[in-house]
Amino acid sequence: MSLLPRVPTQVGPVLFKAGCPDCGARFELSAGSLRLAIGASRRTTFYSFTCPECEAAVRKPAGERIVELLTGGGVRTLRLHSTV
Repeated sequence: MSLLPRVPTQVGPVLFKAGCPDCGARFELSAGSLRLAIGASRRTTFYSFTCPECEAAVRKPAGERIVELLTGGGVRTLRLHSTV
């Protein structure tokens, strides 16, 4: 008898719910469809994607919790450096 918890052998892809401010569409995106940029301030920390409905480039602010969820879900991350 084993007391170790069962670990699933396959995990499905992580999907993130998002919406487009241009056309109003709501959809799910895979980690590969999103980009996260982490800057020195809240103003320069954001995630971006292309709307699958209208193809608009969308950029939204990312607070601490969003950064945590996106990085944990495998979203590619770019760290922005200050030029000062």
